[in-house]
Amino acid sequence: MSPQLLAIRGAREHNLRNISLDLPGNRLICFTGVSGSGKSSLAFDTLYAEGQRRYIESLSAYARQFLGTLAKPDVDQISGLSPAVAIQQKATGWNPRSTVGTVTGIYDFLRVLYARAGRQHCPQCGRQISAQTPEAIVGRILALPPELGVLILAPVVRGQKGEHIELLDDLRRRGYVRARIDGVVTHLSEAPKLGRHHRHTIEVVLDRITVRDSIRSRLAEAVENGLALGEGTVIVAPAEGQEQTGDAKPQMAKSRTAKRQAVAPQAITGEAAVAGLTRDLVLSSRYACSECGIGFEPPSPQLFSFNSPTGMCLACDGMGTTYDFDPDLLVPDPSLSFFDPCIELMRHTPGRWRRHIYEGVARHVGFDIRLPWKDLPQRARDALLYGTGDAHITFEWAYRRSRWKHGGTFEGVIAELKSKHRQAKAGFIQAHYEKYMRVRPCAVCGGGRLNEQARAVKVGELNLPTLCTLPIKAAREALTCLKLSETEQVIAAEVLKEVRGRLEFLSNVGLDYLTLDRSAPTLSGGESQRIRLAGQIGSGLVGVLYVLDEPSIGLHPRDNQQLLASLQRLRDMGNTVIVVEHDEETMRAADLIVDFGPGPGIRGGEVVAAGTIEEIARSPDSVTGAYLAGTRAIEIPRERRPVDARTVPSPTPRRKRRG
Repeated sequence: MSPQLLAIRGAREHNLRNISLDLPGNRLICFTGVSGSGKSSLAFDTLYAEGQRRYIESLSAYARQFLGTLAKPDVDQISGLSPAVAIQQKATGWNPRSTVGTVTGIYDFLRVLYARAGRQHCPQCGRQISAQTPEAIVGRILALPPELGVLILAPVVRGQKGEHIELLDDLRRRGYVRARIDGVVTHLSEAPKLGRHHRHTIEVVLDRITVRDSIRSRLAEAVENGLALGEGTVIVAPAEGQEQTGDAKPQMAKSRTAKRQAVAPQAITGEAAVAGLTRDLVLSSRYACSECGIGFEPPSPQLFSFNSPTGMCLACDGMGTTYDFDPDLLVPDPSLSFFDPCIELMRHTPGRWRRHIYEGVARHVGFDIRLPWKDLPQRARDALLYGTGDAHITFEWAYRRSRWKHGGTFEGVIAELKSKHRQAKAGFIQAHYEKYMRVRPCAVCGGGRLNEQARAVKVGELNLPTLCTLPIKAAREALTCLKLSETEQVIAAEVLKEVRGRLEFLSNVGLDYLTLDRSAPTLSGGESQRIRLAGQIGSGLVGVLYVLDEPSIGLHPRDNQQLLASLQRLRDMGNTVIVVEHDEETMRAADLIVDFGPGPGIRGGEVVAAGTIEEIARSPDSVTGAYLAGTRAIEIPRERRPVDARTVPSPTPRRKRRG
C-alpha cells in the first residue's frame, strides 16, 4: 500500500502567499529558506495546528472543555493529514523537581526495578537485611526494659489520602476497639471524620502490654495477628502519652513536615531498644537488621520517589539541595567586630540581653568577641554562626544592682536567621534574606534526594542515586553488566529491557553525556527537544506527522549523524517527518527539500523550489540551491577593517601620549 499524499491547498497563514503543495507521506522532508520566509508558518502554524485541531474536534464535548479550542489556520483545504506531534526547539518550563530521568520516564522504571529486584541493606552497618521470624520479633520486644508499657500496632493505611470510612467501619465490625490515626490513639467508635484531601496514617491497636516474660504467648498472638493485618509489619510504640480520651482528635497533618512524620515513623536501633523505647520500633517479618535491630517495610516503588513523603529526604524535601546562609555574604566587611555589627542582617548593635548571651558564648569558647571578625579564630566564628551544639553554657546577667546566672545552649546566628526566613510572610522580606544565601548540596542525602532506607537498597553494587549520577553511556554499561541471581533476572528482565532501550534512544540523539539526575530546568532548548525526540522514538507510534524545529541546534557536529539516524528511524517506522532546518547535513539526508523565499517577511511566503537535493541545486530561483551547488559561498574576506587601538584593551598598561 503506497503512503498517503499530504495535499495542501491555499495556505495563507501569516506571510504565506496562497501556497498549494503536495508532500509524500512516510518521508523525511526538510523545509529550508532564509529566516522569516514562511517555513514555520507552514510547518507549525498550519500543518501541526490543523492536525491538533482535528484531533480535539474528534473528542467529546466534555473532553474538549478541558483542552480548549484552537483557531483554524488560514488554509482552504488539507487532505491526507495524520495526527500531528510537534517537537519544538525551546526550553520547557519544567518543575524544579523534574530531572532527565523523570521527564523521559526512565526513573519510573528504575523505581520498579529497585523495588522488586533490589537488595535492602542496613543504613547503619551496611549488612544485607534478612527476614525476621515472628519468634525473633517477639524476642526483640521482650528485650525491652521490664515493666515498660507498649502498644502493639498494625499499619493498615500509610500516607494515603481519603476519608477511609469503609476501612474504619470494617475494623469496628472485626472487633478492634482503638486505632492510632495520624499519631493519636483514638477509640474507633469516636473516630472523627478525616479530611479527604489530607494524607492519613492509620494503625490498628492490637494490644497494650507490659513487658515481662509471662506475657510471651499473649505477645506472640498479637504479633501474629499484626503481621497478617499489617502485611508483614508491626509497630511497637511507647504506651505513655498515647492514650487519648474525651473529645481528643487525631492531629491533622497541616504542614509538609507533619505529614512526613505521620507517614513514616522513625525506627530505633537495637541499643536504643535495650535502653528504653522513646520512638516507634518498626519490626518486619520481611526486612529487619539482626545486628542493629532496625526494621523496615518492604521496598515499594513509592519508596524511591523523591516527590513522595515515603521516599524523600526529609532534610531537603527531596530537592537534593538546601538553601543556606553563606558566611562570606553575611560578613561583607570582616574588619568590623561582632558587636559593630559585622553581620549585615543583624542591622543594629545587639541589646543588653543578646549581648550577655554572646559574651557568655565567648567566655565558654575562649575568645575576645570585641576583636575584628577577621582576627577571630575559626572555632570562634563557627560558634557564633552555627552554635555550640548541646554544650551547656553559663550566662551571666548584670543590670544595675541585679546580678544572676542562668544556663542554656546556643544555636547560633544562622539558626536564628533561618527561623526568621521561614517565618517571613512577605515575599520581599524572604527575598532580602535570600540575598545572603546560596544553594548547596544536601548534607544528609548528598544530593541523592532519597531517605536513608531508599539509599540503602542496591541492585548489583549500585544504589539508585549513584546510578542516576552516571552519564547515560556509563549507566547503560552498568545495567548491562549487572550480576543478578536467576530469580532477580526473571523479575528484572522486562524492566531492564525497557530502561536499556530508552537509554539507547538518548545516546542516539547525542545526549549520552547527560546524567539521569540532571535538573530539567537547566537543559538547553536543543537538549529538551532531543529528549522529547528520544521519547517519541521509544513510544513506537506509527502513522504520525512529526514536525521538528531545528533539532541539530546546539549539537556537536560529531553527533549529527546519530541524530539523522534517529529521524530516519522515525520515518522507517511509518511516519512523516517534517524538519525546519538550516543544517546542510540534514538537507542532504532528507528525501525531499522544500525551499521557501525568496526573501524574509513580506518578500517571502512562497515555495521557491521543491524536490531532491539535486533538483534544488539546479533550481535558478533557490538561494539555498546556489549554496548547495557551490555557485555561491560565504568567503573569508581577504582584507579586514582597520582596528582602532583605542578600543582594544592592552595586556600591559601603557603611558598615554599627549601632543
